[in-house]
Amino acid sequence: MLDSGQAPPSFVRLAAHPLRWRLLTELAGSDYRVRELVALVGQPQNLVSYHLRLLRDGGLVTTTRSSFDGRDSYYHLDLGHCANALAATGAALHPALRPSGTTPTVVGKQVAVLFVCTGNSARSPIAEALLQHRADGWVHAVSAGTRPKPQLHATTAQILREAFDIDIAGRRPRHLDTVTRRRFDHVITLCDRAREACPEFDHHPRRAHWSIPDPANGTGTSQATHRRFEDTAEEIDTRVRHLLPVLATDHHEEIQP
Repeated sequence: MLDSGQAPPSFVRLAAHPLRWRLLTELAGSDYRVRELVALVGQPQNLVSYHLRLLRDGGLVTTTRSSFDGRDSYYHLDLGHCANALAATGAALHPALRPSGTTPTVVGKQVAVLFVCTGNSARSPIAEALLQHRADGWVHAVSAGTRPKPQLHATTAQILREAFDIDIAGRRPRHLDTVTRRRFDHVITLCDRAREACPEFDHHPRRAHWSIPDPANGTGTSQATHRRFEDTAEEIDTRVRHLLPVLATDHHEEIQP
C-alpha cells in the first residue's frame, strides 16, 4: 500500500517548475550555453542561471567547459540520469509503470544523420559507428571533420572493437566538404570548434550539438588515454541510444499522409 504522505520524487519536484521544464526540453535537443538558453526561454540570465544550478545539483544536467572558448560552458541534459529518474518516478507511483525498455524500429526510408567534429578521428567516427550499430539498418550515419586528421586515432578502433564488437578497420577521416552536397535529416556536432565552423546546409536539416571533449587531448599514460576513450564512447553511446526514439518519431511524422 502506498504511503499517502510520501514526498514526490526529486525528478517531479525539479521538473514540475515551468521554467525548469522548459530548460530541460531545450537541452533535450541540443547542448547550449547559458546565453543561448536565455534567448531561447526569454528570461533574465540570473533567473536562468539559478534554475540551471538547481537542475545541475539534482543531477539532471551537467556542464562541460567549451573547447572553443574556455570562458564558456555548455549545459547538457544527462539522459542516463533522467531515464533512471523517470523510471523510479513511475515505479514510485505504481509498480505497473516500470518501463519495458523496447527499442524503436522504422520501416521505409532511411534516416540520414551526419556527425561532425574537427579531426574526424575519434568522437564523430565513434558516433557514426554506434548509431549504425544501434539502429540496425534504418539509419544511415556518416561522419566528417572540418579539419580531418590523416588517420583515425588508434584507440578509436580499439575501443569500438573491445566494448561493442564493432570493426572499423580501414575507415579513414573525411573532410566535411566531401558530404555537404548530400542530404541529411539531422546534423549533429560533437566538438565546440566544429559547431562554430559547421556551415548551414541548403536543405535545412535539424541541427543539434553534443559538447563532448576530445579524448585524444590530455596527458598521462596510455592507460589514461584508454580510459578517456572508454568514457567518451560510453557517453556517446548513451546519447545515441536516446537519439533513436527521436529519429523514429521524426521519421514517423514525415511519412504521415
